[in-house]
Amino acid sequence: MLIILGGLPGVGKTSVARIAARALGAIHLRIDTIEQAVLDANVPSDDDIGPVGYMVANRLATDNLRLGHTVIGDAVNPIEISRSEWRCAAERAKVRYVQIELICSDKAAHRQRVETRISDIENHKLPDWAKVCAREYEPWQQTDLVIDTARMSLEEAAGKLVEFVQDQDSKL
Repeated sequence: MLIILGGLPGVGKTSVARIAARALGAIHLRIDTIEQAVLDANVPSDDDIGPVGYMVANRLATDNLRLGHTVIGDAVNPIEISRSEWRCAAERAKVRYVQIELICSDKAAHRQRVETRISDIENHKLPDWAKVCAREYEPWQQTDLVIDTARMSLEEAAGKLVEFVQDQDSKL
């Protein structure tokens, strides 16, 4: 199964994905890691690398799904085309997918997270609050689950994700 995870920077995607990946024995594909590797290789030379990170992640997801692994695609997924490409990766591998959006309904808490977090990726520059607010982000039209990280701990959010995925698997 492919778990398509999205949401604005700072809502807790990576933290939730890591906890869920451990619990599910899933492969965690993080766009930030892939994009920073591309930037570190100086391809291209500016900070706007376009869809490269998503394209690499989608191909890696397909490969790992074909091997029978559960994969978590951890990305902002700000526009429908990025979400669609994840679905195509699952379809190419002939597996099911779920689409899960993380939100933080408490704007002050969200801002505090954005302003106080530290990147764990070498050379990676995190967006500031102004960039998060200005970011293009289309509403999700097709979600299977929305998790509000303002209303629960990251561990509880990951538990909700894991429970949902396991319930979907049991319906096969």
